Amino acid sequence: MAKAREGDRVKVHYTGRLEGGEVFDSSVCLDDECGCQAEPLEFTIGEGEVIPGFEKAVVGMSEGETKTFTIPVDEAYGKRNEELVVAVERTNLPEEVKPEVGARLEVTQEDGEEFPVVITAVSDTHVTLDANHPLAGRDLTFEIELVEIG
Repeated sequence: MAKAREGDRVKVHYTGRLEGGEVFDSSVCLDDECGCQAEPLEFTIGEGEVIPGFEKAVVGMSEGETKTFTIPVDEAYGKRNEELVVAVERTNLPEEVKPEVGARLEVTQEDGEEFPVVITAVSDTHVTLDANHPLAGRDLTFEIELVEIG
């Protein structure tokens, strides 16, 4: 039976969990009563479309095979970088933005490049923005099934 290797286009079903077992993402419907049709994740191994540890885990798997593995921080979204957390004056926010903790915004740099941030604190005068990926600094555990090697 063929095994997945670099350059293969693959489809996988997955469920990602944090240390305590909390699901942070899944391609599988986890609600038995919902009736939704989940779509597998499709990517090409070696193209950097998914985090490195996820790609590594799929290499060598056969269609129909399942496995559970943990991706360490360095092969997932990396360590948290406190330099990506900044406090800005509320007056620097567009008027239409109502700052609330947990809100996600797109920030545009001077060169026109946009990147996502999350508001982590709000005071009368300042708003704290965090540009770290929400899963940065965390080990991630995945249950995957290799559905197809294309």
